[in-house]
Amino acid sequence: MTWALDLDGVVWLGDKVIQGVGESITSLREKGEQVFFVTNNSGRTVFEVEEKLNSFNIEPAGGVITSAMAMATLLSPDETVLTLCGKGAVEEMEKVGAKPVKEGKADSVVVGFHEDYDYWKLTAALQAIDAGARLIATNDDLTYPSHDGIRPGAGSILASLVAATEAVPEIAGKPYQPMCDLLNELSGGSGIMVGDRPDTDGRFAKNLGWDFGLVLSGVTKVSDLPVDPPHDFLANNLPDMVEQIFS
Repeated sequence: MTWALDLDGVVWLGDKVIQGVGESITSLREKGEQVFFVTNNSGRTVFEVEEKLNSFNIEPAGGVITSAMAMATLLSPDETVLTLCGKGAVEEMEKVGAKPVKEGKADSVVVGFHEDYDYWKLTAALQAIDAGARLIATNDDLTYPSHDGIRPGAGSILASLVAATEAVPEIAGKPYQPMCDLLNELSGGSGIMVGDRPDTDGRFAKNLGWDFGLVLSGVTKVSDLPVDPPHDFLANNLPDMVEQIFS
């Protein structure tokens, strides 16, 4: 079976790994299970995600899939893209031959998570869309969990641009079709999506036709239950879920 694991809230919280996760991933692989790390955070490059996993003694094994990778499947070579996003998204658009710019006319505007968002970036994106550019978002998660609590996500940045332009974005990451297509292409089978967000991870699982394993180590808490879509498995964290399924 394939296990698709969200990162923020499932594997780690900010700069802290969730206790027991590394051992659980090792156990899954020893049982012959395939493990992917499927994240909507497009701010980091794939290499940086792999480095962070390695820092927690978790072997990436080529299993990192980001919303930036899904976003890049929506671009054409030689397309000019105005970037309202981080380096993870910029790297993936460059891989497919798109040309990133920070202002001026563009074929597309790509919105993704980044920590240096400001008014003038919003203005450049608005003006590019007003001149005819289409709007693409790596994902629309409004928030994400970190070690110091909940922080604004790419969806919050996207919301400001949608409010200013009334443009309808194409969204690449979980739970949308580009990410489904990417995971299906790499995994080639059914599985379980383990995440902390029903609106993102749960809908992604249902769109794939996979089971949804909800963990309470991230955004969703006991007080939020029941959730929509409903979970197939529920556990406090990934180690508890692995133990539950294989007990």
